[in-house]
Amino acid sequence: MGASEMTPPIHIAITRRVRQDRVEDFKHLLAEFAQRSLGEPGTLGVHCLHPPPGAASREFGILRSFATEHARDAFYETPLYKEWVRRIEPMVEGEAEYRQLSGLEAWFRDTKGPMPPRWKMALLTWMAVWPISTLVPSLLRPILAPVAHPLVFTAIVSASIVVTLTWFAMPALVRLSHSWLHSTPHPAHES
Repeated sequence: MGASEMTPPIHIAITRRVRQDRVEDFKHLLAEFAQRSLGEPGTLGVHCLHPPPGAASREFGILRSFATEHARDAFYETPLYKEWVRRIEPMVEGEAEYRQLSGLEAWFRDTKGPMPPRWKMALLTWMAVWPISTLVPSLLRPILAPVAHPLVFTAIVSASIVVTLTWFAMPALVRLSHSWLHSTPHPAHES
């Protein structure tokens, strides 16, 4: 197994605030750049997040994935990327915000605001992991334990937990607890 197969992908969230009169130009260039950038070595994907129609926000998000840290660093030195920055300079306000997302943060990304505090992300993740890691083995044990080697059984249980968390439990919990995750403390309660 090669080094790139052993290391998890690198996920970068970039936020750009676009000038009011340049939003349509920016959308066009962003789509063109995203498509062209997929051909760069080590680029695993790119997702462009636009403000909802009619929203006052002019913040655009770009979620980019790379195979390795080396691929990430090399991408930001390419002529393609440097040309993109030069072309959008008159269209944007302020500097780009770059944030590398860990596996935990990727579940909680939200282009409408800052990331929730880490303790809230950890608590909500625990609230999902605890019941699922108890329920999945108890459901699979009667079916698989008699026929599967213990290593195969734990591999299937682990995969089932990850799938359940990634595609069902975490999206539902994050959606249900959105207001709590992104609430800010009342000034009287801040220390």
